[in-house]
Amino acid sequence: MSRGTHQPEFRGVDGAKPRGYEGFGGVVAPRVSQSQPWWPQPVRAPNGAPNVIVVLVDDLGYSDVAPFGSEIPTPAVSELADTGYRFTNFRVTPLCAPSRAALLTGANPHRAGFGFVPHIDPGFPAWRMSIPEQLPTLAETFRENGYATFMVGKWHLTPEAKLHDGAEKSTWPLQRGFDRYFGSMEGMTTLFHPHRVVRDNSPVTEEFADDDYLTDRLTDEAINMIDTMRAGDGTKPFFLYFAHHAVHGPVQAKPADIRQFRGAYEAGWDQMRRDRFERQRNLGIVEPETELADRDVAGFDDTKAWEDLSDEQRERFARHMEVYAAAVASVDDSLARLIAHLKEIGEYDNTIIVFTSDNGGTDEGGEEGTRSYFSQFIHQVGLPEDWVTDVPRPIDELGGPRVYGHYPRGWAHVSNTPFRSYKGNVYEGGVRSPLILSWPNGLTRHGADDNGVRSDFAFITDLAPTLIELAGIERPTQLNGAATLEADGHSLVGQLDGRRSNTDRRQYLSLLGQRAYYHQQWKLVALRPAPGAPPGPPAWQLFNLIDDPTEQCDVSEFHPEVVAELAEEWRQAAWHNTVFPLPDGPELFDTVPSTVLELEQPLTLRPGTPTLERYRSSRLIFLRSFEIHISAPQRFGEGMLVSHGDQGGGYALWIENGQLGMSYNAYGNMHRQSVTLSETATSIEARFTALPHFAWRIEITVEDKKVMQFYKVPMLLGMAPYTGISVGFDGGSPVDWELHERRGQFVYGDAPLTVRYVPGQKAEYNTEVVRAIDEVSARLLD
Repeated sequence: MSRGTHQPEFRGVDGAKPRGYEGFGGVVAPRVSQSQPWWPQPVRAPNGAPNVIVVLVDDLGYSDVAPFGSEIPTPAVSELADTGYRFTNFRVTPLCAPSRAALLTGANPHRAGFGFVPHIDPGFPAWRMSIPEQLPTLAETFRENGYATFMVGKWHLTPEAKLHDGAEKSTWPLQRGFDRYFGSMEGMTTLFHPHRVVRDNSPVTEEFADDDYLTDRLTDEAINMIDTMRAGDGTKPFFLYFAHHAVHGPVQAKPADIRQFRGAYEAGWDQMRRDRFERQRNLGIVEPETELADRDVAGFDDTKAWEDLSDEQRERFARHMEVYAAAVASVDDSLARLIAHLKEIGEYDNTIIVFTSDNGGTDEGGEEGTRSYFSQFIHQVGLPEDWVTDVPRPIDELGGPRVYGHYPRGWAHVSNTPFRSYKGNVYEGGVRSPLILSWPNGLTRHGADDNGVRSDFAFITDLAPTLIELAGIERPTQLNGAATLEADGHSLVGQLDGRRSNTDRRQYLSLLGQRAYYHQQWKLVALRPAPGAPPGPPAWQLFNLIDDPTEQCDVSEFHPEVVAELAEEWRQAAWHNTVFPLPDGPELFDTVPSTVLELEQPLTLRPGTPTLERYRSSRLIFLRSFEIHISAPQRFGEGMLVSHGDQGGGYALWIENGQLGMSYNAYGNMHRQSVTLSETATSIEARFTALPHFAWRIEITVEDKKVMQFYKVPMLLGMAPYTGISVGFDGGSPVDWELHERRGQFVYGDAPLTVRYVPGQKAEYNTEVVRAIDEVSARLLD
């Protein structure tokens, strides 16, 4: 009997041919004895294929790890650098979501749908905030080639209107190639009491202890994923994307880690920056003739001199940096645990590990830093003069679960040594990132003189093709039933072995009107036009990065022909990568798809429902009056009625020992009231009335009788409240820490309870300020 697909000649009464045998490789006859079975062969990775781990840190500056000049001990990162390769001329995009999309696809960010962060959708290809269906992610590529695929940490590649549990999930991690996922899908979360954690496609409802630290938990989950897979398959290689939530704000760290840096930053940021720069020279990270970027450029590097600060400022600012250093150290501890586990199971030598960051260090803490993260950030858009940007907290609480803090801008200037500017800008401080690549079994240096430093141009899109080539696998040619889209990156393998370099590389950057273009030694830069600036060609700056890698001298007036040539190349690259249209007005942040408006309808919630997702919750209250109707069929039980928010800002209503209480957390400034509640009461209402100057009046009524009033409290704006609405318990970080210490999540009793939110009309505030809030909030989430 011959092998091969065979369709029986049987005809039904209607003459139809048999179905379901298409693609079958055996032989089918009316009886099994006349037939031949066939099984499709499983997809397997190439023999001896390496594991691959990509460790991506959030908002880590170029010089924040020891192999790139930091004083922070990072022995695990140093181990990778000592045996692998350091890329000193590696660039990313100025914001994290575009970098993440480019990393995972190898495509330029606008082609990958991420011209900005996924908190707007103005309706153009570059701003879809979703990776195109035919653009394969690394997870899809590795899985197609027989790998297990895992992810822990920050995703941030799904439009925020599609993060809630009723949304379609085509852009979630599991739908984009990952077998397993654990982390926060948003742009940030707190490292104690994370506001929302997702496992695979479902929210995690467990309570986190006060000392549970998210960096450690992500590491536990990653190791568990590896071990669980190994229990079923002892040889299958894996791809792990470990996207840290650290060291994005709010900056938090474990007490023991903070203590080890006590007093380490009393010398101040000027001296620490000089020290890092000297170490970079000794390490060969920068050329001896490199000039350390100055701090005298208004709006970019205008940090005050440390010696000009008051004693109180120096003490507070140094403590902020101690917390940041501890958070960086915890990332290194996480990496050390991963490496130790790989060695224990005998897989370290055949594992490729990449370590990098998504953008430069950030200046969002402002001149003074803050212990009220959300309030500080939003204040920059022109809110009332009495708005408190740094609610005083005990300095010893910095970095702990009760404080949502962020270091002042001077420390970001240190993070980005030796460059100018910060995250969100196309100057080098915003786009330079440390990159380390290690593979003990697969990559060996070339002679005793090879220190592993590679200084040729490299871009974030290069990582995907590099890992694909090193692993010896193929990028899919078909995805979701259609031909795949091409990638833009170039493999760096040739740089590793010296066979080729990227000296002729051309690369564009674009962010909210900012532009940059690289070709050979030249970098062309155009800053974002000032509000109200007349339309017309941008004012270009030109830098020779060989002579001036820190962009201290604009030479555009001496090379007008280079400016014209590169400006035209930028324009062509913009069309080639769907960068156009560029934003030239408020429309970008004014456009709201109808799917978002659907989230602003009244909503009823009951105990037992997981905490409502942040954005879904915010649409019910943001910049508007609203009402909360709380009802019980017969009587109220004891416990939390409703909470919305956390230590960064929020409100909560509860019943304790016969008292109805309310807490309003104004970015850390607590307001509390309580009254005796009648045992026969069955209805409670909270009315939030929008007042001028971004404030609310809150009235609490029981059976239509007013029992409490908060006359005027600052609105919760931007990212606050960060934790969504919880009914019957206080989810995530607690709104009121004192209540939390007494009652924990304060789970509501067994009496039935219904909570209904009724949004009112949006208040008519200054539209320019509202637009600024939207934009600043989006950047904060990145």
